[in-house]
Amino acid sequence: MLSYKGYTGQIIYDDEMKILHGEVLDTRDVITFQGKSVDEIEKAFRESVEDYLEFCSKRGEQPDKPFSGKFILRMSPKLHHKLYLKANQAGKSLNRWVVETLEEAE
Repeated sequence: MLSYKGYTGQIIYDDEMKILHGEVLDTRDVITFQGKSVDEIEKAFRESVEDYLEFCSKRGEQPDKPFSGKFILRMSPKLHHKLYLKANQAGKSLNRWVVETLEEAE
């Protein structure tokens, strides 16, 4: 995985074409890049992110942000209640308890 300006690039090797190609994972927009070496693919990734940001700027659009910090879960009411009780017993809000639990699992 590559990282640049908060965006993540995933690389795949195409053994038939003998080329590395990748895609930026953090947007709904399609951003791709390719290269024949590690140096080329890293450079192409950074250039693709820069091109995307410039394209959005020229169009007066906000680029997709990699993550907003909001994560919506759907679960059964029974599980929701159990988690609420665990958070309450820990003296924390449900949000704080879930975040801390996920951080521990990281």
